Amino acid sequence: MLKFILYPLALIYGLVVFFRNRFYDLGILKSQDFDIPVISVGNITVGGTGKTTHIEYLAALLREQFEVAVLSRGYKRKSRGFRWVDTETTVDEAGDEPLQIKRKFPDILVAVCENRVTGLKRLFSAENPKTPDVVLLDDAFQHRRILPGINILLIDYNRPVWKDSLLPAGRLREGFAQVRRAGIIILSKCPEDEVTPLQRRIISKEIYLRPWQQLYFSTYQYDKIKNPFSGDELSEDFYKSDSYSVLIVTGIANPALMHDYIKKFASDTDYLSFPDHHKFSDKDIELIMKKFGELKQGKKIIITTAKDAVRLNDIPEIPELLKDALYYLPVRVKFLNDRDKYFDKKILNYVGENKSNRKLYKKKV
Repeated sequence: MLKFILYPLALIYGLVVFFRNRFYDLGILKSQDFDIPVISVGNITVGGTGKTTHIEYLAALLREQFEVAVLSRGYKRKSRGFRWVDTETTVDEAGDEPLQIKRKFPDILVAVCENRVTGLKRLFSAENPKTPDVVLLDDAFQHRRILPGINILLIDYNRPVWKDSLLPAGRLREGFAQVRRAGIIILSKCPEDEVTPLQRRIISKEIYLRPWQQLYFSTYQYDKIKNPFSGDELSEDFYKSDSYSVLIVTGIANPALMHDYIKKFASDTDYLSFPDHHKFSDKDIELIMKKFGELKQGKKIIITTAKDAVRLNDIPEIPELLKDALYYLPVRVKFLNDRDKYFDKKILNYVGENKSNRKLYKKKV
């Protein structure tokens, strides 16, 4: 019933977004084309589709050969304007995801700026001694003021956009037809053993895959669980026995995949789910400790996500008991059907063929 009530609002919202996109398509609103490799990673839905993990995949792929920069708006940060992100930057200054990326890859450039055009120009200004070979734009599919060389669109396999509705009746930020703007489409969070050749063909038809578009399917792989304060890995005993009681604490859009993974190993699980990008308060810490204390006897631990660990690690005077009990689950992207070699080749070729203009561009700005 509520969905039908929201349809008129969705219609108004859809008209606004339609005309905005149409004005860009007609050239009434201008997109700026930069003379350096720019790769955009984004989605057309609210909620998590795995943007940060795919940005990390690209950073890991490119950093061995190229000078990589990541530019994000820094969602929910308290600062304004352009800001460089280093490993000592706080969540309030940069946002959790840019800080997570910087701490994982300290050697790459990471910056935040709500105005992406301004931010991209600052990356190539004289204040930056390291000239990037490639810029990764985080969550920028709707940011049409910049024309990327490669536009990557992520779609959650478990939440197909072709069956969804516009905000606020559904989860779409813009109409499904805008999928056509992507050069690469990735169905993320796929069940590894369920995406058959037939299923891939069906999805290709559902999204009206164009001749200029490439379709990939990715899933999550989990690495060894670690303590974010000490860096120590969780005992191998966790994966071999069912003697652990686990409190799973998350502040992400969709923690279901993580829950399913942890339940494979834990004898008992309890959950605390907070909104995406949640800033943990003193009361939240008290609640976490209370829930932790209520776990059944046995080896008791708390497991959270890498993104939540960044925010929890940023809290001053966090209880020592929580520091000792807290672990996070590292996650990385894996492409299905051995398609990673094709994806990697496309990305590396694009950057390698276009990076020669970067120094000339720096001189111009």
